[in-house]
Amino acid sequence: MNSRRPLNRRRRLLLWGVCLVLLAAAMAGSLVLGAARVGWADLWESPIVWHLRLPRVLLAVLCGSALSVCGAAYQSVFRNPLTDPYVLGISSGASLGAALAIVVGLESCLMGVGGCALATGLLTVAAIYRIASIGNRMHTTTLLLTGVCITFLVSAIVSLLMALNQDKMESIIFWTMGSLSAASWADVAAVTPVAAAGILLTAYHGRDLNLLLAGSETARSLGVEVERVKRRLLAATTLMVAFCVSACGVIGFVGLVVPHCVRLAVGWDNRAVIPFSAVAGGLFLLVCDTLARTLLMPAELPVGSLTALVGAPLFIWLLYKNKKRY
Repeated sequence: MNSRRPLNRRRRLLLWGVCLVLLAAAMAGSLVLGAARVGWADLWESPIVWHLRLPRVLLAVLCGSALSVCGAAYQSVFRNPLTDPYVLGISSGASLGAALAIVVGLESCLMGVGGCALATGLLTVAAIYRIASIGNRMHTTTLLLTGVCITFLVSAIVSLLMALNQDKMESIIFWTMGSLSAASWADVAAVTPVAAAGILLTAYHGRDLNLLLAGSETARSLGVEVERVKRRLLAATTLMVAFCVSACGVIGFVGLVVPHCVRLAVGWDNRAVIPFSAVAGGLFLLVCDTLARTLLMPAELPVGSLTALVGAPLFIWLLYKNKKRY
């Protein structure tokens, strides 16, 4: 983990101002840019903005914030800077539930896709925790290998589902590549309370996450109910990942890239890392989504491809940098 000293109050407030201004500018720019040009004067009167772009912008910010906070939490809970929902296979596990729901025909049911994504996401967390635990210790190498294996296994199952249900292939591909093109106000309404509650709960446990970085025994000796905190955070983060996957599919590396960049700026203290990760994660995914739909207009790129182009090289660099540790 980054050992940089925390910023003082004045610099932290300045950084908050910069982040919020950048986020507001990115949101405004994303509402204007697109295949159909919308002028600033007509911005709030345009049906394109109200029915298509605004829910997409809000969903990008919500999902980016949630995935980034999940990554920051996982890295502290598992004491491993290389973990995030995508690398651990949790995003892939949730996407399997979504794919199964599509095949069975639960797309029109209330919480059909989201409920299945949540169920398989929770099962994935339980499997990872069980396999990677040796006694009361979480083995980091086993943790990463388990996540990689689960990702490959889920990819194989999803490919089989597509081969056997070619009429559903397009919908399933949506989940596996990640896209915000189908964003709606219903998605925003579903993700908002889960993301808000999960981020607030994670931020509330910022001090506990700091102590967990020192080890479970140390945290326990300082008054942290280690297993209870871990279960609570894993449940909250899995809920956030599952709802994000149900709304926009699998978008990888947001939870890996953003928390590390935030730690370079504000230091290791999770009481600062969590809220800054929420803002920076929303900004990162929003910028990636805006580029995904504008670079090749009127065609659109999957946003998961752009986040992977940034995240995969960083992941390789982190593996190389920390190879003597793991």
